[in-house]
Amino acid sequence: MQITSEALERAIEELAKLPGTGRKSAQRIAIHLLKQSDERVLTLADTLIKLKESVKRCGVCGTITDTDPCVICSNPKRDNGVVCVVEEFQDVYIIEKTNEFRGRYHVLSGVISPLENIGPDDIRIKQLLERIGGEDEHINEVILALNPDAEGEATSYYINKLLLNYDVNVTRIAYGIPMGTELEFIDEATLSRAFASRTSF
Repeated sequence: MQITSEALERAIEELAKLPGTGRKSAQRIAIHLLKQSDERVLTLADTLIKLKESVKRCGVCGTITDTDPCVICSNPKRDNGVVCVVEEFQDVYIIEKTNEFRGRYHVLSGVISPLENIGPDDIRIKQLLERIGGEDEHINEVILALNPDAEGEATSYYINKLLLNYDVNVTRIAYGIPMGTELEFIDEATLSRAFASRTSF
């Protein structure tokens, strides 16, 4: 095949690296961008650059934010005593959409996965223990809301075992969420019910 534009080919290759985007979709996006005005494409490029420059991790909970601490951690109306432990920062957005949870969060930034050489020291478990053992938040309940797959279960079990040494109640969101399903793909009503009927670990 004769390539008529190296720049277009490079754009397609880069866009195809995005999750859920195959080569055909990448090609459609690249051609769509070519048809847009210079101003529109420059606005998109500027937005992506600002995304990388402005977004940071909250020093308390680990979610993504423009300010540190994030708006959830700095909100005095949130319940300091309840911390919901999630796998990734996008899980915070999913749970927040339910309007069911009024506490704070702790983002692990992954789960224990021996097959991928990810151990307890590679995720934010130490920071969770520091928060629970510290005097700033007075945490009395930890809700484990990890994905109900093998890695999520192993990580929940590990954290629960560690928290036996602390004066804290450990709960988990209720089952009703199908095994092997990630929080990202669960509807808000199911997630709300799971939070409302959480049980002790």
